[in-house]
Amino acid sequence: MSRNNSLQIEQLTDSAYYILLALYSPKHGYAIMKYIEELTDGEVKIGPATLYTLIKKMQKTNYILLNEDEDERRKTYQLTAKGEQIIAAEIERRLRMARHGQAAIQTVKEEGLYEEY
Repeated sequence: MSRNNSLQIEQLTDSAYYILLALYSPKHGYAIMKYIEELTDGEVKIGPATLYTLIKKMQKTNYILLNEDEDERRKTYQLTAKGEQIIAAEIERRLRMARHGQAAIQTVKEEGLYEEY
């Protein structure tokens, strides 16, 4: 699957996933980037180009909306009901994937086929 189509079939890229997590409470762009970096202890950093490209895509798919603000320089975004549904489904999907990975490794270990490298 190409990255361009991932939002259309409601499967998120890692960057989109973290942006939606950040928007459980309304935030402006810099606060989104800072939140993600803090949440992941610096493991994930999203730059402005990626952030604003995904914000535009997620506005078009109705996952987030732009809050009207008195300060036009600081645009604040928030999740929509659809965005909340998408992130909840994505969390469940990723948890299932992790369980599948654990099960696969456990099966190989039980069969004595696992070699540590």
